Amino acid sequence: MAQRVDDVLTGGLMVTPDDETDLAFPRGTTCSKAVYVDGAGDVAAVMADGTQLLFDNLAAGVFHRLSVVRIFSTGTTATGIKVLY
Repeated sequence: MAQRVDDVLTGGLMVTPDDETDLAFPRGTTCSKAVYVDGAGDVAAVMADGTQLLFDNLAAGVFHRLSVVRIFSTGTTATGIKVLY
């Protein structure tokens, strides 16, 4: 089976959670395709459509298919957060 181009992760960012600032994606990228955490915990995020959600106890070492534009410091307990696009 051929892999779809939109399923490929081409880059990523280390995340410092911030209540006020959206993630700084490169030009042409508007949101993540996945979130990865080194240390399990909660992640409070703004989704690509503007919805604010709290994801309880995200497992470490897993690519979570989430399209986010911001990760809040308030409510986020997971560590080593990365977003991939």
